[in-house]
Amino acid sequence: MDAQAQIKETVTSNPVVLYMKGNPKFPQCGFSNMATQILDACNTKYVSVDVLADQAVREGIKVYANWPTIPQLYINGEFIGGSDIMRAMYENGELQTLLSTVNVGADK
Repeated sequence: MDAQAQIKETVTSNPVVLYMKGNPKFPQCGFSNMATQILDACNTKYVSVDVLADQAVREGIKVYANWPTIPQLYINGEFIGGSDIMRAMYENGELQTLLSTVNVGADK
């Protein structure tokens, strides 16, 4: 399976997916760390994908969303944005509303 097919499979088969550098327990950049903190504050269950573990996915996710930076958040298969967009949506309550339609708090 090529990177684009793998990415599509992941974002369409999981309600909330975060492509990030590192993992939620050990983020490898400040932006990925902020993204995980925001999702944790929303008490949401999500799948994380460490782009540092696979160069094809790391480059492929940028093409998939036509978005040059990581982290990238997907909800219900739809690209939401990176950490700055997540923060703005969290601060105005939009992210919590969107996530509440997906799942009601669970373990990561």
